[in-house]
Amino acid sequence: MAMFENPELFLFPLCIFILCFLKITTQKKSPVPTNWPLVGMLPGFLQNIHRIHDYTTEILYQCGGTFEFKGPWFTKMDMVFTCDPANIHHIFSKNFSNYPKGPEFRKIFDILGDGIFNVDHELWEFHRKTTLSILSNIKFNSFLERFVWEKVENGLFPVLDYYSKQGIAVDLQDILQRFTFDNICKLVFNNDPGSLSVDLPYIPCEKAFNDVIEALLHRHFLPEGVWKLQQCLKVGKEKKLVEAWKAFDEFIYPLIIANEGDQNNDFNILATFRKEFEEKNGSSAYSRHFLRDTSLNLMLAGRDTTSTTLTWLFWLISKNPLVEIKICEEIENKMDKKWRFFSAEESRKLVYLHGALSESLRLFPPVAIEHKAPMQSDTLPSGHTLVDRDTKVLIFFYSTGRMEGVWGKDCLEFKPERWISAGGGVKYEPSYKFPAFNAGPRICLGKEMAFIQMKMVAAAIICRYHVEVVEGHPVAPSDSSVIQMKHGLTVKLCKRNA
Repeated sequence: MAMFENPELFLFPLCIFILCFLKITTQKKSPVPTNWPLVGMLPGFLQNIHRIHDYTTEILYQCGGTFEFKGPWFTKMDMVFTCDPANIHHIFSKNFSNYPKGPEFRKIFDILGDGIFNVDHELWEFHRKTTLSILSNIKFNSFLERFVWEKVENGLFPVLDYYSKQGIAVDLQDILQRFTFDNICKLVFNNDPGSLSVDLPYIPCEKAFNDVIEALLHRHFLPEGVWKLQQCLKVGKEKKLVEAWKAFDEFIYPLIIANEGDQNNDFNILATFRKEFEEKNGSSAYSRHFLRDTSLNLMLAGRDTTSTTLTWLFWLISKNPLVEIKICEEIENKMDKKWRFFSAEESRKLVYLHGALSESLRLFPPVAIEHKAPMQSDTLPSGHTLVDRDTKVLIFFYSTGRMEGVWGKDCLEFKPERWISAGGGVKYEPSYKFPAFNAGPRICLGKEMAFIQMKMVAAAIICRYHVEVVEGHPVAPSDSSVIQMKHGLTVKLCKRNA
């Protein structure tokens, strides 16, 4: 009886049967999946879940940028996929009020709680206002600049020097994730957990992010009943998500409690959010749970987006050695003929490096997929696609950067010059064409902060080391909601002459 009450439990094994059938049949030339009876197009997607970003890009290219996915019977999984800038502009800006995060988003991203990425309306306005006040604070910007350089000098350089001297290959993605994890923890909690050190200590919270982003992507393509059953049974990726949740709580709550009595004058984000929350709701309404959610959202943004962009940047540079030469020349010319630490303001001089980072973000945007659902039925401008109320719309930012119709026939080439204007400055592109930092009212408030930090770290590494990817190392995007490298980035480091 349970199978008839929950049709997803019947459909999932049927999908597995069809997947096995597909394995022994001739593959279609078209990437567009077959719409099977009962199970819809799900088998085609499960068959390609290991390469989901490239697979959806192939489909969207074939279908002109917008595609209607038919889900299994009775699962409410019919979706619209799009990467078209016109649709992005419509959903994220022009008709923003009709596309809140909504209850379906909160189900999938339940681990984020009441953080800024997960909420709508008044609570989102509170998060946005408080975050803006922090980012515009002179004390914050000074603290960010100082701590990034301290972490480069006392954390990053000693680790990279060790592996360089030993001639040992190292996973640069792991190093960069540790760097950004320590950095965001210092900003949020005024606490450096020290994950970036020569012995590369295992910190459960730091590694838990990798398990979370994989599970969250799979939730988009599995019937809700299936992933909830996995959650209850604690199997598969849902088991890792449960363990990650526990690791986050065990790391964050003690830091929240420690911060309650912290009289240190150094700047930290958590203290600001606590103060604003108590002024708005009264001290009796203060909630450690709210601060846990706020902290986790900021940690996710601060660790994964920056480290992912830098990882892909170094791989792209390794494939394009002339770019490395030009970056070195720019730093030498703009920084008075020698390498030195530079300020956030001085980082604006590094236009070519900015272009290289922008190209990395265009080709490998850290947040690859956005999830929306209209409150009222709507018609998308591209192809006049009808979107019913509560139909999920998945926006594939990864695919947007790979469309010839958006970026030209050279869209798959790594060309920092694409971002330099005729006057020699940084060329502006609208966010709906370049949605690496989201678009519209929800555009990332930390965009400028991210560029400053990425320039500082990238320049420091490039000036001190030549980074060589180990021959034969496999490179592919991970099947997760944040496009990391699936197998890391194993490199050898050769220290440059002073």
